[in-house]
Amino acid sequence: MTEEGQLAEVEKTLLYISEARQRGERSRAALARDGGDEHVIEALAESAETLAAEHRRLMQRTYFAVPNDQRKLVV
Repeated sequence: MTEEGQLAEVEKTLLYISEARQRGERSRAALARDGGDEHVIEALAESAETLAAEHRRLMQRTYFAVPNDQRKLVV
């Protein structure tokens, strides 16, 4: 697969993670507004934080990574 194809797959994954985080936030807000159980609201908030961290990690490990072959010191 080309580098462009790989990054397209990463972009799709980032989009799904982002959509899941946004959906969790909407659910958390709705439950908080409607008097939902605190443990459920907290679990959704924690899930959103975890998804945001995973989104950040995936971006850093793909878009901002230095490939192994470029890390070698050439003498």
